[in-house]
Parts: sequence; structure tokens; C-alpha cells
Amino acid sequence: MNHHNRQRRKLLQASGVVLLLGRAQLAWGASILAVRVWPAVEYTRVTIESDTLLKFTHTFVANPPRLAVDIEGIELSTALRDLVGKVRNDDPFITGVRIAQFNPTTVRLVLELRQPAKPQVFTLAPLQSGQSSFQHRLVLDLYPSQEADPLEALIAERLMGDKPPPSKDALGEMIASHQKPPTGFSPTPPSQPIPVAPPVAAPAMNEKPADKTDRFAVVALDPGHGGEDPGAIGPNGTREKDVVLQIAQLLQERINKTVLKTKRGELPLRAFLTRDTDFFLPLNVRVQKAQKVQADLFISLHADAFFNPKVRGASVFALSQGAASSAAARWMANKENGADAIGGLNIKVQDQYVQRALLDMSTTAQINDSLKLGTEMLGQIRRVGKLHKPQVEQAGFAVLKAPDIPSLLVETAFISNPEEEALLISPAYQNQLADALMRGIENYFLRNPPLARNRSA
Repeated sequence: MNHHNRQRRKLLQASGVVLLLGRAQLAWGASILAVRVWPAVEYTRVTIESDTLLKFTHTFVANPPRLAVDIEGIELSTALRDLVGKVRNDDPFITGVRIAQFNPTTVRLVLELRQPAKPQVFTLAPLQSGQSSFQHRLVLDLYPSQEADPLEALIAERLMGDKPPPSKDALGEMIASHQKPPTGFSPTPPSQPIPVAPPVAAPAMNEKPADKTDRFAVVALDPGHGGEDPGAIGPNGTREKDVVLQIAQLLQERINKTVLKTKRGELPLRAFLTRDTDFFLPLNVRVQKAQKVQADLFISLHADAFFNPKVRGASVFALSQGAASSAAARWMANKENGADAIGGLNIKVQDQYVQRALLDMSTTAQINDSLKLGTEMLGQIRRVGKLHKPQVEQAGFAVLKAPDIPSLLVETAFISNPEEEALLISPAYQNQLADALMRGIENYFLRNPPLARNRSA
């Protein structure tokens, strides 16, 4: 009997070890905390947030297009299954999601795509920055296999109006007429050339160059933050990324309706939004997009936050080649320059050419023109709201480093101030602010019309 009891005790102990191992195995496996999908024409992003760094392998199949990702060390969970329902019917890239337990320790995720894509799959380390907090993130980015030319799209939109779509010849002609004079520096990497104007014969001695031109001025509007990066969040939950997009869209409407009568003739304006929906854009890509459309101005829109909720007022910032104009401006630049870490940047694929250009090619002329534009903006903003500082501040904002485009960062108000948060979500104030920014743009162009960039130039 004692022999049987000893055997029984050994079996129970062994069972206990098995149970303990089972628990350890479960504890070792990562827990999926959240899944998010950010659809956009530019690219669609899927993020899978977990409490542990996820190990993965991925395969892209071209026909039919689909991305398969094997995530190791996890079991299929409710949070992962939720991904299926988070893909919208109008997602530009993803048509469906399949998730299954591929083997006891691996989950296979398959994204079925509606178009060929260039996927990027990478991980991001945990991050705590201001009001944004993330644990480990596995990121699946789906980019179009052929990138659209934003300048071509902008010109097609301008030519169209109520007419049929323009021909390729008409587009090519207008793109050529829009080029800036050569400056000895091409901001666009050689792998992504912008069409160059064809040679133009000099007019005959008795022939006057035509006054009429298809030239129009482009204002690049850059709504800050987006996607994974909400920006600052007000005491009542208002997100910076949402209000600045709304203001940018109101300003876009005004710009697209404006034709200025300058000393060089009529100048139609056209707005270009670096993002027109809720997705993340790296800082250097925002600059690169403005350069690709040959923008004449670049205006980045934000809504500031500070520890003290009583701080209030709008601010306007230009780039500084040296020290910041104040400790507050330096603090602000450091905060805004951290957006890439929050939004989630795949460091491995960053274009070194662009990075070098952003660091080295800012110019005194660009900064001087930016200060002129900033002075016009401040003069108009003070008519509709409070100013935090009465002069244009300067600091090393990465998003202002286009060497050939006058660039400003406008902090429209302090979203951390409850009164200003209420103003920022008020349609009446948003419209007043868009009107003020529009007047600043008009005044700048009337005093500083862009150089002619047309066939007769």
C-alpha cells in the first residue's frame, strides 16, 4: 500500500510540473494588446501592439497580391481576430484578412490586397512621449508599387474644372511650364525625377512673349501628426491631429478659389495637402512632398500643448540656422521633431539623400522669406485670437528645412488650455482662423509674387 501511495504521490508531483510548465509557456507567449488599421491612398498601415517583442517572418505573393506574416510565440486571441472587422470596405489596399493558428506556437496572418504593393514589415520599441504611450509594435505598411506623381495630380485637378480629363500632352506641357528656374540643387532624389521643361526657342526680335500663362502658385499645407501620432490631446479629449486637418481643409477651400492680381499679372492659387486623411507621415516625407509639387509656400499647422493649462495664444515659427530664438522655441522644436518616433518610422528604409538635404541645404534666402510670411500671418491672426508671442520665433524644426520653399510652422492655439480647446473645435473659430491665414498668404504673394515659371520665362 505504501508502494502505491508513493507512486501516486510521484504521479501527482509530475502532473504539477506539467501544469506549471503549461502556465510558464502561456506566460512566455506575448499578449496582443491592440490592433489598429490606418487606411489611406498614400499607404495603409496595420499595427499590432503587444506586451513583448514579436518575432515574425513575412512573404509577399504577387498574384493574386497578398502579404502573409507568421507571428511566432503566440496563440490566436480575440484581439487578433478583431483585425478582421477593422478593415474598411473602402480600404485602398486591403480587401480581406485571414488569421489562423498555423501551428501550436505560430499565428499566420494573411492580408489579401486589391492592388500590387511594396510592403514594409518592421517592429518599434516601447515608447512613452508626452501623452502618447505604446508598448511593442509590429507594423505592416502597404505602399503602392508605383508611386503617383503629386504634381501631375495637382495640375490635372486644376485643368479639369467641369471639363473632361486633360490629355497626357496637356499635363506634360503644364508640368513643364510650372518648373522653378534651376538653382544648382535638385531636392528630389534621382530615382524620382520630376519632368524637366523642354528647351524653348527664344522669341523673334519683333515677337512679344505672351503675357498669358498657365502658371499658378502652390501652397503646401501640412496638417501635423496623424495616424498613430495623435499630437497633443486637450483636457476634453480633442486630438491635435483632427483639428489641424479640419483647419487645413478649410484653408484649402479658400486657396483653391483665389486668383490674385499681382504686379506680374493674375496668379491663381492652388493648395496641396501633405495628408488629407488620418495617417502618419514622417517629417522628411512632408518636406519631400512639398518639393515634388514645386510648392511656393509650406505651412505646417499644429495646436500646441504645455504643462500649465493657463498658457494660451497662437505662435508662428520659422527655421533657424543657428540657435533658437528662445528656450520655448527650442523646446517646441524638440517636441515636434519627436513626432517620427511616436508615429512609427522604419529607420532602415530612410532615404539618406533626403536626410542629408534636410540637414545641410537650408538657405538664408529661404529663412528671410519665411520671416516675411510669418510677419504677415501674425498680423492677421492677432485680429481673430490671442498671440502667445508677438514676433516670429525661430528654431531647428525638421519640417521647415526645405531649402527652396519659404516655410512656417503655425501653432494655432494651446489645445491644453480648456478655453482654446473649445475654440479649436468651434466651426466659427476654425473659419475665422482659416480666413486669417488666407489673408496672410494673399498679402505675402501680393508683396512677393513668385518668379514667373512659364514657357516664356
